[in-house]
Amino acid sequence: MEWKQALKDFEDFLKLEKGLSANSISAYLADVRKLSHFLEMQHAPEGPDALAHDHLHRFLVWISELGLSARTQARILSAIKAFYRYLLLEDYVKKDPTALLEGPRVGRKLPEVLSVTEIDRIISMIDLSKPEGRRNKAMLEVLYSCGLRVSELVEMRISNIFREEGFIRVIGKGDKERLVPVSDRALQEIDFYLPDRHAMQIAKESEDILFLNRRGRKMTRVMIFTIIKGLAQAAGIKKTVSPHTFRHSFATHLVDGGADLRAVQEMLGHESIITTEIYTHLDREYLREAIISYHPRSGKK
Repeated sequence: MEWKQALKDFEDFLKLEKGLSANSISAYLADVRKLSHFLEMQHAPEGPDALAHDHLHRFLVWISELGLSARTQARILSAIKAFYRYLLLEDYVKKDPTALLEGPRVGRKLPEVLSVTEIDRIISMIDLSKPEGRRNKAMLEVLYSCGLRVSELVEMRISNIFREEGFIRVIGKGDKERLVPVSDRALQEIDFYLPDRHAMQIAKESEDILFLNRRGRKMTRVMIFTIIKGLAQAAGIKKTVSPHTFRHSFATHLVDGGADLRAVQEMLGHESIITTEIYTHLDREYLREAIISYHPRSGKK
C-alpha cells in the first residue's frame, strides 16, 4: 500500500467518520507525513504496511534530536498511533507497529490565565475612534463572555444570536452545536458595532457572518491573534496572550466562582470532562492537609 493512498483514506476517515474539523485533520496528516518523510530519507521499505517497530523507534530518536518539545513529540506520536489504529481497523496492516511505542512523558501544563482586571485593561486599549474599534471591542467581549474557540468566533453568525433568550448557538469541533449564555455587556457591544457593519459593502458569502474585516469578508484566525497580541502589549501584560487565553480565563473564572464542572464542560464544548478538570486549580497544600488529617493511615485521631 502506498503512503499517498493510505493518507487519503485516513483523511476521509477523519472527515466522514470522526467528524473532525479541517484544522484538526490537517494537523493529523502533517504529523503522519513527518514519518513518511523520515522513512524516505532513510530509504526504508515503501508503504506504511512495510514498517517495523525499529523504524518507528529510529523516527522518535530523530524528532527528539530535532529539538522538538516533549509535548510536540507526544502529539506527533499520538497522530501516528491513530493512523495505524485506522490501518489495522481496515485490514491494511496485520499488526500495529506502534503498539509498544512510548513517547516522552508530558506533564499537564496549566494554560495562561488572565485576571478580570487584566482582561479589562486589554479591552480598554481598543481605540474606539478607529473604524475597527467597535468591532474589536464586541469581538473580545464575546470571546470572554462565551469562552469561544477562535474558530467558533470567526464563524459566529448573526442568525445564531438569540437575544431574548440570552444565548448564542455555537458550531464547535466536528460541527457539534451547543447553546452558550451570552452576557448583556457582550450583546450591548454587538449592538454598538452593528451600525458600522451594516454601513460596509459585505461579500455575498459573508452576509450572515458577525465579525467582518474591512473588505466585508470573514476574519481570519491570524488576524484575531494579531489584534489581541497587540492590545496585550499595549496594556503592558507580560503573559503570553492569545485568543485561547480568553477562553481559558472564562473557564477558570467560572470554576473559581463555584460553577458546576459539568455546566462548564457543556459551555466549552469539551467532549470529556477530564479536559475541563484542568481548570480546577486546587490548593495542593490544603489537599495534603485534608488527607493527612482524615485518612485512617495518617496516625492522627
